[in-house]
Amino acid sequence: MTKVESLYGTTPAEIFQSGIENIDQIEAIALAVRWRDGTVTAGWSNSESPELAHVLFALDAKFRSDHF
Repeated sequence: MTKVESLYGTTPAEIFQSGIENIDQIEAIALAVRWRDGTVTAGWSNSESPELAHVLFALDAKFRSDHF
């Protein structure tokens, strides 16, 4: 069974550093989205990491350009 832990309050740099330090332990990359109504949807992907990274960067860039 998958164990899900909250990263609330964790900086992107901390998440990245932890991933680099534990790269050999990563099986898949997970993504969670918190919607304005408070709902959180989450899942993981076994797709190629570079493809998933592009999706994450595109979503982040769009969110930041719309809100900051």
